Amino acid sequence: MQISTFDWAIIAAFFIVSLGIGFYASRRAGKSFNEYFLSGRDMPWWLLGVSMVATTFSADTPNLVTDFVRQHGVAKNWEWWAFCLTGMLTVFVYAKLWRRSGIKTDLEFYELRYSGPAARFLRGFRAIYLGVFFNVVIMATVILAGIKLGGVLLGWSATQTILIAGVITVAYTLLGGLRGVILTDFFQFGLAMVGMIAACIYVINLPEVGGLNALLSHEMVAPKLDLVPDPSNWEVFVPVFLIPIAVQWWSVWYPGAEPGGGGYIVQRMLSAKDEKNAIGATFLFNVAHYALRPWPWILIALASIIVYPSVQDMATAFPHVEAGLVKEDLAFSAMLSLLPSGLLGLVTAGLIAAFMSTISTHLNWGSSYLVNDFYVRFVKPEATEKEMVNVGRISIVIMFALAALLAPVLQNAEKAFNLLLQIGAGTGLLFILRWFWWRINASAEIVAMIVSFLIACVYAFVDTGVSGEWQLISGVLITTVAWMTTALSTKPTDAETLTNFYQLIKPHATGWRKFLVANKVAEIPTSGFSRELTCMFAGVFLVYGTLFGTGYLLYGRFVPALVGLAAAVVSAFIVVRNWRSVG
Repeated sequence: MQISTFDWAIIAAFFIVSLGIGFYASRRAGKSFNEYFLSGRDMPWWLLGVSMVATTFSADTPNLVTDFVRQHGVAKNWEWWAFCLTGMLTVFVYAKLWRRSGIKTDLEFYELRYSGPAARFLRGFRAIYLGVFFNVVIMATVILAGIKLGGVLLGWSATQTILIAGVITVAYTLLGGLRGVILTDFFQFGLAMVGMIAACIYVINLPEVGGLNALLSHEMVAPKLDLVPDPSNWEVFVPVFLIPIAVQWWSVWYPGAEPGGGGYIVQRMLSAKDEKNAIGATFLFNVAHYALRPWPWILIALASIIVYPSVQDMATAFPHVEAGLVKEDLAFSAMLSLLPSGLLGLVTAGLIAAFMSTISTHLNWGSSYLVNDFYVRFVKPEATEKEMVNVGRISIVIMFALAALLAPVLQNAEKAFNLLLQIGAGTGLLFILRWFWWRINASAEIVAMIVSFLIACVYAFVDTGVSGEWQLISGVLITTVAWMTTALSTKPTDAETLTNFYQLIKPHATGWRKFLVANKVAEIPTSGFSRELTCMFAGVFLVYGTLFGTGYLLYGRFVPALVGLAAAVVSAFIVVRNWRSVG
């Protein structure tokens, strides 16, 4: 493969525009914490929604989907499709609560909801644990994907990829703050989607593939096409479909799909103009994330099975790529290397955009934790607004350096995905209930965090002989029992803190009534919880109807396609009809 001068021109133009947006946003970014980390709290829903989905369209996501499809088939994607339930629960139940809180980061929630030294410890520790440790691991997986893309498409070494793409990303993140990140995300996501759809059309029409019908009827591809695994094959059906849809979505904390919301998703909600814009942004994100993006990736992954049937075939085709990086997920980059001049430049720029949008968000979000929830809270409470911005900028540079050093140690996308799932196993239900049950306290959160992490370490470093799905279930069960026991056996949050939280947030009162009666606090009427759940499940059917209706249409199976798309239309009507009442 030879990348042409025209391709380089497209890539260079992309870099220049991204930096230009950063310079444009820098005029306001350095004024205050709210400007740098929350874009002034005046963002509309459509910009925020696109920014969320641009962040999750990271360079490693197509690699992960390719890994799943090549090894286990299309149905393996239920491991992340199931999180749509989490996402829609966040849209219709939690988005307005987060925006109503008025806090600056989701970690500030801990001292809003809990009390005493445990609440302070939890906020400070998670600022380091999530803002640095966890965040660096996530960014390292994205950088690993970027290294693979750079090696295959551009012939860059790992060092060149990190220095060129990384330095430009860090530069506009430092300059423009969250406003610059959001504006750049909008441009980058449009470029990435256009490039990916064009690449998909070209790839499936390669002579080796022979078009869509030939692809789907190929003997190596046909067994991979099921959208739901065969229920009679219990060994596949349980881990691939049943556990994700029955257990994983509500019980596991995963970045970008946190039960009840968290991380950069909450950062975008807190940046919204108001509660309605927070709800609209999160809804747009979930529809685009699950329903609109996956099929180009899936079709390219299926085509790669024909062109590069084995890992050895890829190793032979790309001898300059380090042997440790040649795994199943490299097939995505390998397929894109077959694109013609012009389209190759556009797609490469789009993938660099996906890389940059994810890294820039994680850098800004992680540094907001370090500034607001560690530096200002524990080191220098009297810090000026300008000083907070400067500390944030320094932490951005340090975090990127740490992630760049870690990236080459990792090997493939699926292993990193499974490790993150296991670390968060069992904590999800706590994050869902802490808004609606007064008895949950900071000690319960600390125990959940410690137990889930220790279990993940045991399974990661000790050969227990336990299969992956039972590792997840056991982690959920042990962690849930541990934090439930702690919540019921330790002192609850003090009455004043709970009263202030209830009166500010106005959650549904069912789990609060015992406390309200005992402390003579008036119950606040709220919108119907049943209507919120109705909208949640309608949103889920809207996404799945669109996702699978589109899939069956591509497969040429028109009856199930019609059923899926009709379900999406009916679900959309239910959501629209009830939209105003859930805000």
